[in-house]
Amino acid sequence: MKLFRSTLWALIGLMILTGAAFGADDSRLFQYSTIDALLEGVYDGDLTLGALVEHGDLGLGTFNGLDGEMVVLDGKVYQVRYSGKVELMPAEAKTPFAQVVNFSTDLRVPIKGTVDFDGLKKAVGQALVTPNLFYAVRIRGQFDHVKARSVPRQNRPYPVLADVVKKQAVFEFNNVQGDIVGFISPSYVKGLGAPGWHIHFLRSDRQAGGHVLDLKLKDVTVQVNVIPAMDLKLPISGDFLYVELGDDKSKALKKVEGK
Repeated sequence: MKLFRSTLWALIGLMILTGAAFGADDSRLFQYSTIDALLEGVYDGDLTLGALVEHGDLGLGTFNGLDGEMVVLDGKVYQVRYSGKVELMPAEAKTPFAQVVNFSTDLRVPIKGTVDFDGLKKAVGQALVTPNLFYAVRIRGQFDHVKARSVPRQNRPYPVLADVVKKQAVFEFNNVQGDIVGFISPSYVKGLGAPGWHIHFLRSDRQAGGHVLDLKLKDVTVQVNVIPAMDLKLPISGDFLYVELGDDKSKALKKVEGK
């Protein structure tokens, strides 16, 4: 009987937790195009940044011509260029791939002590009820180390992304303040998005950042937005209509993500 009662209370606690996490918010991940199209060199899209931020105030992506890394923070779109310079982008600029959400905090995960990227993934993963939903993450604070990259603008004929990142610019930041934003996606999105963690960094002065390759942090709080829905918008013109997307591109994605 004692075991039954403890099990019952555990189940009730889980129901309360999941109800709070899943039912209190109707967040939707908005995504333009697919990661496999980007891997295959589809670097031009017809979605403007003005239209993109109508769907969310936090996210990531890139720009037409694969011109650097995108960080969407507080409704503003920043470009981390290959040179390392950061620019606030105009509404009329366009993207070939992006993900955004109207961010709200459903869960706070305190990180105690020093952890690397793998430690961060483990700590946050243990706090999540299920790996089968999408999650947006935001981490604001002081970071011991961030290793980030950006890529150079490409000219036609476009190479595949795995070849582009061979010439990426890598930036190393130590004892730096800033924001890390991005998404944790379930494994079944393979082909549409990047399964697992995909995060970008922006320094607090908004003058440096990039796609995060590695990090070390301590004593921070990870804000998590549980996302139970996804809207996918696909390009209706250009290279996307003709690119071959049928084969498994997991190996290429691992190279691109720095995993």
